[in-house]
Amino acid sequence: MTPREALALLMLSPFYFRLTLTDRKKLLHEFLALHAKPDVILPFSN
Repeated sequence: MTPREALALLMLSPFYFRLTLTDRKKLLHEFLALHAKPDVILPFSN
């Protein structure tokens, strides 16, 4: 799963938009850590 695909899935949840930008980034990183292929490089750090 790419970061773009993960973001598209997360954006389906109304809860996602209640989070701060920092929390959204954390959630994306955690989601990718669980569901991404090992060779996917994140486009941003932290």
